Amino acid sequence: MDNDPIAELPADVKQHMTRYKAPPGLERRIRHMIAQESRGASWLDRLRGKVESWWPVAASFACGVLVAVSATTLLGTARNDDAFEQQLVSAHIRSLMPNHLMDVASTDQHTVKPWFAGKLDFSPPVVDLASEGFALVGGRLDYLQGRTVAVLVYQRRGHVINVFVLPASDDRAAAPKPLLRQGYHIAQWQKSGMRAWAVSDLGAGELDQFAQLLKARE
Repeated sequence: MDNDPIAELPADVKQHMTRYKAPPGLERRIRHMIAQESRGASWLDRLRGKVESWWPVAASFACGVLVAVSATTLLGTARNDDAFEQQLVSAHIRSLMPNHLMDVASTDQHTVKPWFAGKLDFSPPVVDLASEGFALVGGRLDYLQGRTVAVLVYQRRGHVINVFVLPASDDRAAAPKPLLRQGYHIAQWQKSGMRAWAVSDLGAGELDQFAQLLKARE
């Protein structure tokens, strides 16, 4: 079968038509262009394949970055908590020095509570637990985290318990959380918009009992 399209033309057209000879190298250039196009398609396919293969790695990396940022944030929070707990213990130790324990000395909650009025921008809850073995003996002002705080002073068998009180920064209800720093136990809790930390050399069990009683009575 003849595949020459010119052979199918009418005789009179073929007689008067003008023939042109392809310039040298045209076929080579056409073949080169086709080859280049082919290679381009391959390169795109390879690139697409690489992107698809690297996508899980990139996603994992992004997740890793998020985890690292979260871990750094949590670590920063933990360090801030440690620093504050160290401030609490230092304030407790400082209070045990002569004439540092109380600004107002009284076993009457109705005397201690009004004493704070006008000295703070909040009113700390003052509870007497003498009947449960934790006697209120007074209160004072202290300075923690860049602000003035209320401190309620209790005693149990000669052991001093300092209760540091601040307005809560959020509404979460934190359960008592016993901690140990430099031989002193710390119990912390939150209730009625206030956050409190009790510091003492009492055993953890007794301090936790005190924290539960105080929280229940606030």
